[in-house]
Amino acid sequence: MKEAVIETEPRRGGRPKRQEAAQIEDRILNVAQDLFFTHGYGATSIETIAKETGISKRTFYHRFQDKADIFRAVVRRVIERLSPPHVAGLFEGPSFAAILQGIAQALLQASLAPQALALQRLILAEATRFPELALAVTQQGARQEAIKRIAELIERETRAKRLNVEKPVFAAEQFFQMVVSLPQRRALGLGKPLRPAEIKVWAQDTVFLFLNGCKG
Repeated sequence: MKEAVIETEPRRGGRPKRQEAAQIEDRILNVAQDLFFTHGYGATSIETIAKETGISKRTFYHRFQDKADIFRAVVRRVIERLSPPHVAGLFEGPSFAAILQGIAQALLQASLAPQALALQRLILAEATRFPELALAVTQQGARQEAIKRIAELIERETRAKRLNVEKPVFAAEQFFQMVVSLPQRRALGLGKPLRPAEIKVWAQDTVFLFLNGCKG
């Protein structure tokens, strides 16, 4: 007997239709994310996503153009969920050191989250065969926006003669890498993962080293 496809298209009407449409899209994204992170990008097909969601391919294509499009949507949702609720507050504080401490803690919390690590593993494993994976991440702009705002803080401190930095953007990029790279590498299995207490100390020591290096 041919397996029935459960169609869950929105009903006619106003608000119920919008709610159901959002629920369908959210369910598709949940299934796609689980398949991508568990089986990989190459091994996941649109047919599998549709089947596991309980929809037809027609319903899928009504919402997403292709596999790369839904992967971009998955990445966007992961980044949005990992972003702090009050981003603007991270760039305010009693001192530049205190602001950097808060930023460092937020970066570590996001980059070491299970979803972030799963996404990183996927990209490292398959980006060579599927360049669109890395492109999907870079297009979100979250990292670039963070570096831009850190650079603005560094430029402000330089104008106030509290730092001596000729290239604020370069310095901001280095700060980002100093904070995230080693803890994330260890969390991915390339070394012993840092314990919560060690992560806190790592953030403090990184900020201290960065600030002293930037004073010139």
